[in-house]
Amino acid sequence: MMPLMLAKPGEENSIKKIGGKTETRQFLETLGFVPGSHVTVVTQNGGNVIVNIRESRVAISKEMAHYIYI
Repeated sequence: MMPLMLAKPGEENSIKKIGGKTETRQFLETLGFVPGSHVTVVTQNGGNVIVNIRESRVAISKEMAHYIYI
């Protein structure tokens, strides 16, 4: 298991675990970040990470990406 931040762009990964406080986990779940979902990092741009998840493109902060384990 490793944080989403360490994933290579273009590589599809499966989410294993969501960490952080309850509010953080719930926020990420509303965006589609749930264990078992597939996620692909599109690019890392400054303080943000852009990913494809569930047919959508989502931008999250690097801090949030550290709570997502693949």
